[in-house]
Amino acid sequence: MNNNNNLKRESILATANNLRWEVGENLHDTLMESIYENATSISAKVVIYPDKKPAFSLDRTLDKILTSKYLGFPIMFLILAVVFWLTIEGANVPSGLIANLLVDTLHPILKNFASSFMPWWLSGVLIDGAYLAMAWVISVMLPPMAIFFPVYTLLEDFGYLPRVAFNMDPLYKKVGAHGRQALTMAMGFGCNAAGVVATRVIDSPRERLIAIITNNFSLCNGRWPTQILIATIFIGGAAPAYLAGIASAGAVVFIAVLGIAFSLIVSWGLSKSLLKGEASAFSLELPPYRPPRILQTLYTSLIDRTIFVLWRAIVFAIPAGMVIWLVANITIDGVSVANHFINWSNPVAFIFGLNGIILLAYIIAIPANEIVIPTVLMLTVANLALSGIGGDSGVMFELDSVMDTASILHAGGWTLLTGINLMIFSLLHNPCSTTIYTIYKETKSIKWTVISTFLPIVMGFTITFFITQIWRLIFS
Repeated sequence: MNNNNNLKRESILATANNLRWEVGENLHDTLMESIYENATSISAKVVIYPDKKPAFSLDRTLDKILTSKYLGFPIMFLILAVVFWLTIEGANVPSGLIANLLVDTLHPILKNFASSFMPWWLSGVLIDGAYLAMAWVISVMLPPMAIFFPVYTLLEDFGYLPRVAFNMDPLYKKVGAHGRQALTMAMGFGCNAAGVVATRVIDSPRERLIAIITNNFSLCNGRWPTQILIATIFIGGAAPAYLAGIASAGAVVFIAVLGIAFSLIVSWGLSKSLLKGEASAFSLELPPYRPPRILQTLYTSLIDRTIFVLWRAIVFAIPAGMVIWLVANITIDGVSVANHFINWSNPVAFIFGLNGIILLAYIIAIPANEIVIPTVLMLTVANLALSGIGGDSGVMFELDSVMDTASILHAGGWTLLTGINLMIFSLLHNPCSTTIYTIYKETKSIKWTVISTFLPIVMGFTITFFITQIWRLIFS
């Protein structure tokens, strides 16, 4: 009886083992088939066989165009031009509205209110100085950033900006820099401080330093108004009437492209001297194209970038406005401190094809490039003792008419050479104080902050000197 039971038990166990083996084999076969099917599906999407026409892929089609050897760069510059056009044209109306509210409407109200209980000098320092500087920065800086940063973030979300880095990588690699520096340069066109922060995407400390030092060669939105105004008055004014607009726009685009060229040249110089080393290899993943996330884009661009940068600019602009009013209103022997400096520095500035007013404007407007033109107009009117133009003494102002602005500058002795050199110097001068502070925060180094600050100034004076000497040699 026991033998029969043992035989039955062994038979059951054998049957169970056979079933387990069959189920295991079937499960194994099913699993392997699934893996092979997935691998075949993936390879069909990403592998191109010479004897087989690949399945249509929108991403692959777009990449063939946007990263093309012949079309990649023209499309990149075209998109950049469209972004600039949207930023500049789109900002004109809101900038005018904000300036009308803060400068034309609120400033007189605040001035009258303060004069009822403040001494004139305190009202001047706080209202004509601090408040006006803040008002100019907000009106000039806020609208362009509120347009540029969302558009930039949309391109980033869509997946185009990694393609820009892919296109620019060979150029930056040749100069010993990082391909992602192209992205930080593009961010710098909105604001150099934001561009400096954006260098965090570069892993190599050496290449990140190069990107930080050269970001100032991107024309930030604070310098675009100066470039456009001076190009319109002097470059457009020197061309035939039917070509004036094209000549002015061409001059501004040339300055922007020249900034990119300088970034490559200086990057090469740094990688061969102070920051020696070879460009690091990095794997650039081209993400799939995807619809932009509008709400996240608005939050990221307006809160994290626009408001953050604008607040820093305001913090530095307020004391600058006070200094501007003080130097224009404190007198020594009946002459303002500003005029003393202008008269003293004019012979030096003349060597570089500039004038003392430009030098003083760029010194006291370090906190914000947005207040350079209002400061230049204020100093010119005060230096020439022109009456009936602008506001009170030491009050920054701008004119709606380009012709009226041109008349003031021509009365101050400005020439075509002055205009050309100012456009060059506007590109090649020290970063604004917001950017300088950001550079220090990012590098934690006084040495690299000083180099980042003074390297562009040395280049600016050197290039304007040679332009001036060649110009006078030809036209004297």
